[in-house]
Amino acid sequence: MSAPQKVSVIRREHFNAAHRLHNPFWDEATNEKVFGQCNNPHFHGHNYELEVKVTGEIDPQTGYVMDMKILSDIIHKQVIERFDHRNLNLDTEEFKNLNPTAENIVVVIYQILRPHIHPSFDLHIRLYETPRNFVEFPA
Repeated sequence: MSAPQKVSVIRREHFNAAHRLHNPFWDEATNEKVFGQCNNPHFHGHNYELEVKVTGEIDPQTGYVMDMKILSDIIHKQVIERFDHRNLNLDTEEFKNLNPTAENIVVVIYQILRPHIHPSFDLHIRLYETPRNFVEFPA
């Protein structure tokens, strides 16, 4: 008998959000030097593309690793409803005291989703801040 096969399923979602990259412990000149235009005190926005990858064994009864409709529903309820059309700095608890860099956002999304994905599955998050810039967690 062959070993069970692991397969990855990936769901892509989209959300829009504004943020400002800023370290409150630094002076304005240092913030401007480090974060540049991303430190605009009036904020700026991104059209984020989110990929959620779930890896596990194929269920012999359904043929699925995970039902993609269920995965989509989890992402919408836990991430999209929380962050879409929000100012991450002002409108979310997660970033009240955490600089909303792409790196921090991807880790927060992972932490939000992990309890909702069965522990037998591996979870990997990729977040595109722009078409050319993206982050992944875990690395």
